[in-house]
Amino acid sequence: MRMATGLGVLFVLTSMTLTGIFAQDRGQGRSMVISRGGIVAAESPLAVQAGVRILERGGNAVDAAIATNAMMGVVEPMMNGIGGDLFAIVYDAKANKLYGLNASGWAPKALTIELLEKQGLREMPQHGVNAITVPGAVDGWQKLADKFGRKKLSEDLAAAIRTAQEGFPVPEWTAAYWGLEVDRLRSDEAASKTYLPNDHPPRVGEIFQNVDLAWSLQQIAEHGRDAFYKGEISKKILESMRHHSGTMTAEDLADYSSEYVEPISTTYRDWTVYEMPPNGQGIAALEMLNIMETFPMGQLGFGSAKALHAMIEAKKLAYADMAKYVADPRGQKIPVAALLSKEWAKQRAQLIDAEHANCDVSAGELPGGSDTTYLSVVDRDGNMVSLIQSNYDLFGSGIVAPGTGFVLHNRGGLFTLDSASPNALAGHKRPRHTIIPGFAQKGDARMAFGIMGGWNQSQAHAQFIANIADFKMNIQAALEAPRFSKHTFAGCDVMMENRFSGAVRNELSGKGHKIQVLGTYSSGVGGGQAVLRDFAAGVNYGASDPRKDGQAAAELPY
Repeated sequence: MRMATGLGVLFVLTSMTLTGIFAQDRGQGRSMVISRGGIVAAESPLAVQAGVRILERGGNAVDAAIATNAMMGVVEPMMNGIGGDLFAIVYDAKANKLYGLNASGWAPKALTIELLEKQGLREMPQHGVNAITVPGAVDGWQKLADKFGRKKLSEDLAAAIRTAQEGFPVPEWTAAYWGLEVDRLRSDEAASKTYLPNDHPPRVGEIFQNVDLAWSLQQIAEHGRDAFYKGEISKKILESMRHHSGTMTAEDLADYSSEYVEPISTTYRDWTVYEMPPNGQGIAALEMLNIMETFPMGQLGFGSAKALHAMIEAKKLAYADMAKYVADPRGQKIPVAALLSKEWAKQRAQLIDAEHANCDVSAGELPGGSDTTYLSVVDRDGNMVSLIQSNYDLFGSGIVAPGTGFVLHNRGGLFTLDSASPNALAGHKRPRHTIIPGFAQKGDARMAFGIMGGWNQSQAHAQFIANIADFKMNIQAALEAPRFSKHTFAGCDVMMENRFSGAVRNELSGKGHKIQVLGTYSSGVGGGQAVLRDFAAGVNYGASDPRKDGQAAAELPY
């Protein structure tokens, strides 16, 4: 089978005979979606269709992203929803400009280290009322719609409202996740009533309705973000906070605002890769890429022990730095430029022993100093959105404010009670965040991408970019390719999908890596989506990870 490289990352089929097609194998199970019209890639076909319909009715990429995200909160409620946070990177094609939106919420003003220590706590609670920070997603929707949208918020939310009201059959991955959290849901009466109809989690194919969520979304459709932060929804949230002896007040909600920020970037080979600045973990993906760039990854070969060893060790170094230095930058200095420098990466790369895994990686000393949904959209004009949104853990805090139909997230669990840390808990401070949208460009190509999964995300982003830049895969093959993941920061443990060969795993074990073998397409390495625009040809490409229930789909010609 002959291939034309085009942009250097798109493998476009050229003239071939049927015999040639049948004679060849390929390393990907799905084809890219290719269209001159807009494309939506998300973790649920229903969510994708919600976004595609908005595109077909004249909406742009931002409208479609909001519609898709709203539907994801309906059909995958353990992962995301209006009780969680949101980050987005928006590409404005006409202006050729990137915008970053940080819609992560802050801690209640009265939630302090001293308060928790008086309760006998020595570590941040991971669930329950004191793990709840102000949810940022709804304010993020409003900011995006006001700045970029063509449609009213009510139009963007209409499909999600209807689906929540009428119900939907629960798909496979979602049913599996749902069944894992029965005990947590039963610990809160409203959560149990909302998510355990007939006292059990919905099984595959069972219809799940959420009329309370339909009401909440309708409130937002009619009254915008104020419905959530100042109106009827906020009243229900605050009543739940009082019931659970929480610290959140009306002022904590009303005073919150998401903010536009400048994405940070680095170059990797001939690509420029963008991430959100701290308080997100995206800087670790960029530092990891900088360290990887000191190795001839393409020559080492995809899936080789040498390439994987270099990537795993780069991950440990970048994450150690991120854990020490990254937090909410407001009111304190975060050494972003130093961590992103090529010189810093060269210094860190020198610590990698080609023959031995480092099981005790520490952060460098600078001079002077899980659960989620991801979606991407490109419209017919080339505007693009890379959006990620999350409850943090499955079903977040486990607390549902009665009558609202959504769980409040537990993002506050990422703070520390160590007062010397830049990530120490404080009122109206945002925690270090796991969720990160990605973006990349090369020549006339622009790509919005992301891979969810807690601390998996930065390392998954780096592997995805290497698959494209070093190993010359298209975006679908790059998503499907086997991945490793190390969710911990210390030690030599690492998880790897079983599509990496036994011989390679044995060689890595000989270097000291302690490998946990995962299945063929494992949720342990996250699931991703990607869209790419070739501006020279005016053609869009979409890809969706088989590790989720979703798809990429194109709008019909208009």
